[in-house]
Amino acid sequence: MLPSEDTLALIKLAQSGDEEAKQKLIEENSPLVKSVIKRFKGKGIEYDDLYQLGCVGFLKAIKNFNVDYNVKFSTYVVPMVIGEIKRFMRDDGEIKVSRAIKSLNLKITKFVESFIKEHMRKPTTKEIANEFKIDESEVIFTMDSAKMPISMFATFDDDSNSGQYLIDKFMQTGENEVLIDKISLKEALSSLDERDKKIVLLRFFRDKTQSEIATVLNISQVQVSRLECKIIEKMREKLKENI
Repeated sequence: MLPSEDTLALIKLAQSGDEEAKQKLIEENSPLVKSVIKRFKGKGIEYDDLYQLGCVGFLKAIKNFNVDYNVKFSTYVVPMVIGEIKRFMRDDGEIKVSRAIKSLNLKITKFVESFIKEHMRKPTTKEIANEFKIDESEVIFTMDSAKMPISMFATFDDDSNSGQYLIDKFMQTGENEVLIDKISLKEALSSLDERDKKIVLLRFFRDKTQSEIATVLNISQVQVSRLECKIIEKMREKLKENI
């Protein structure tokens, strides 16, 4: 649904410098901004500062929005808000990972290398968890934390074993959450080449088996399995860039 006439009127007034119109737009879209910024909680930035950064991104969205884009205003706002926060986090330095997490990641890395040599495949998250007697979510969190400072599997407190994972927030079904998730997923899919997109479509949207996909692509089931692992890794990396 495109912006309503009232919203468009406010946007035009705001673009012409009307401060009251800007404030009204911020108030009306505050839940959307808050839905975005809460994904960055626990990353060394106070909530109030996050909200201010979100509002800066929102104001930039107002300034640059054009009805000719033929998109919902909220769809345009989300990446602008995310971009503003990510720019600040890049400029302000990387988020530090605890020494314990770094040590565990090193052990996991060595185990994975050894496992691949012995079994000619990567271990599953469950196999890694069993080896170190930890939860699967902790495995994912540890490995992701070593790759980049922002992870959808990070806790609100890196030094706490009882912290809530950001990915838990993805399970919410509010309109704003769904919107943000769709935008992130669309960007991740768009980064794939045509063959990889086809594999994702057949595997996860049409419930095809790896063997069925192998027949369609005229390759072996083993090749499909390897490609699937690579695709998932690509999408995971892309999704983390957008979170």
